[in-house]
Amino acid sequence: MAEEERLTGSSSGPSPSPDPCPICLSPTTQESYLDQCFHKFCYNCIVKWINIVARVQSCTSSTMTCPLCKRENFSIICGYDGISYQRHYVGKSLENSEFFSEAHRYRLKCYYTDSGDIAEKLQVSLYWKFRKYLRQNHYLADWLRREIQAVMQEEDTDIIMHHVLGVIDSLRRDWSKKTSITAEKAREEFRVAVSDAVRPFLTGRTERFVEELEVFVASGLNMDAFDQVYIKHLGVSTLAEITLVISYYMKADV
Repeated sequence: MAEEERLTGSSSGPSPSPDPCPICLSPTTQESYLDQCFHKFCYNCIVKWINIVARVQSCTSSTMTCPLCKRENFSIICGYDGISYQRHYVGKSLENSEFFSEAHRYRLKCYYTDSGDIAEKLQVSLYWKFRKYLRQNHYLADWLRREIQAVMQEEDTDIIMHHVLGVIDSLRRDWSKKTSITAEKAREEFRVAVSDAVRPFLTGRTERFVEELEVFVASGLNMDAFDQVYIKHLGVSTLAEITLVISYYMKADV
């Protein structure tokens, strides 16, 4: 019987994965790639391998050697959803980062969650209808800074934040001179201008960022109040509970 199975290739047991993880030799889960050689591993496997190497060498390096080809790599690419991906640099841990707060993690999670009808609840359409967009939003700079940091998972994003503020200020000056501009036209100009400003940096998250920005400015709330409204809307009672739903790539210590 065993000889027959060997010759025919049939077996009652499960077939081995044609493309297993090189570290655990099991089917690859949470596919991740090294940024230079593009060898594929389970996310948890490659993270653990990096941590073991760092402990053995008693130092934290900004590069890692691929276990297969020995080529130097700088980051792990993961979480690809057909539109965008996450990149985690070797030696950089967002979990222990001073700037990447619980609120940052919550806002990043929002970009992977359906926002539902929050725009309707916060009456975004009335913001444009009654020309509230001509008012300056004094909370916007802080919100933009945190939002861009969360989406990019980078601390030094002020140049992008100031660029977006400049684009919005320019629009406001133009709108103040156009008393006959329609709500639909102003909204379209806003979405196009902001999209063009952030697309080189936020890539696949651009459209969602513009939606979130529009909801924030229309709400008229400060950052903390906006967070609480959003948390209630998504059905999560406190920021502390966000750790239960944060994606796997935020849990690992890279």
